[in-house]
Amino acid sequence: MDEAQANSNPHLVDELRTLIEHEGRITFADFMQASLYHPKFGYYVNSIARPGRGGDFLTAPEAHPIFGYTLARQIAQMAGLLRRPEPFTLREYGAGAGTLALALLEGLQVERPDLLPTLRYEPVEINPARLSELRQTLIDEGFEAQLGAPTDSPLTGCILANEFLDALPVHRVAMQDGALVERYVVWRDGWFAEESGPPSTPALERYLADGGIELVEGQIAEINLELAEWIGTIAAQLKRGYVLLIDYGYRAEKLFGPDYREGTLRAYYQHTVSDDPFRAIGNQDLTAHVDFSALERAARAHGLCVLGLTTQADFLSGAGIGELLVSAQQWEGMTFDEYVALRSAVIRMIEPGAMGRFRVLILGRDVPEREPLIGLSTLL
Repeated sequence: MDEAQANSNPHLVDELRTLIEHEGRITFADFMQASLYHPKFGYYVNSIARPGRGGDFLTAPEAHPIFGYTLARQIAQMAGLLRRPEPFTLREYGAGAGTLALALLEGLQVERPDLLPTLRYEPVEINPARLSELRQTLIDEGFEAQLGAPTDSPLTGCILANEFLDALPVHRVAMQDGALVERYVVWRDGWFAEESGPPSTPALERYLADGGIELVEGQIAEINLELAEWIGTIAAQLKRGYVLLIDYGYRAEKLFGPDYREGTLRAYYQHTVSDDPFRAIGNQDLTAHVDFSALERAARAHGLCVLGLTTQADFLSGAGIGELLVSAQQWEGMTFDEYVALRSAVIRMIEPGAMGRFRVLILGRDVPEREPLIGLSTLL
């Protein structure tokens, strides 16, 4: 406990403790919301400079720009299928400091420079410091003309979210004595702990029923009630085009199956991973696997078509990462050591035991469904 206190943000700890003492207990979703998104002390909002995703683990865009170059190929095909609207809007959720955005724009500059004059890139990022850094980076690299701010008008183009949904707050539930209980956060013996109680909302049981999910005795699971709300938000934003979602997770039958009887909640702190959400409050990332069945269900409910679900490995392969890797040998200034590092990064991106198992879900509205997307050449 002493180490956990030392690693945590004391101001956030005090606020959460006061809230719990007032309420008696809070849902894990409320705890996770504050830990990640508190306007002053949340992990994603505070001003501490963190390389990569908080310096706590490496995402594919940060492993090498070739990830963004490959996504650029898919974005270019989408623009073509939409008959190159003006503008073609690319709105990215969880844009961070612009690592993926820069690689995407650089990839289009090489592969399809004719598209750049009509492309409008709109970052959605809650951290003002990172958003400012993103904007300055794109301006410095010559992409000021493509940079825009999200508007209320429905867009034509693509909405992108890479490793964004896994950090939406989740409720923690368990099957106990044949009944569904919720795991609440309490203050006990000088630190945070969990205790079980009746579900805080009937929506938790409806979520399981709608997904045909039956938990077994003793099983722990996470339920993300914000997924459907977020899908509704982006569906309202999309007049015509695509939604490209990349994250780790599975369809419900696997996610709530025997491989994950203890749930999927993970805490990332200084490049170490644990299942303890209380070890570095406000200073660690918290994630849970995404239920892609719930995403597909919500998409259809909000008038979007499900174009396909695949793995990141198959998506990147279909979009041409292998071709880019071969051509990289001829990139100006490419050294042998740099190429070896690039090849290693690509292997991590497509390795089934690493990032390659991530899922890629593409949704659409008013798009030519009979025209196959290159990234969906292999479907699950």
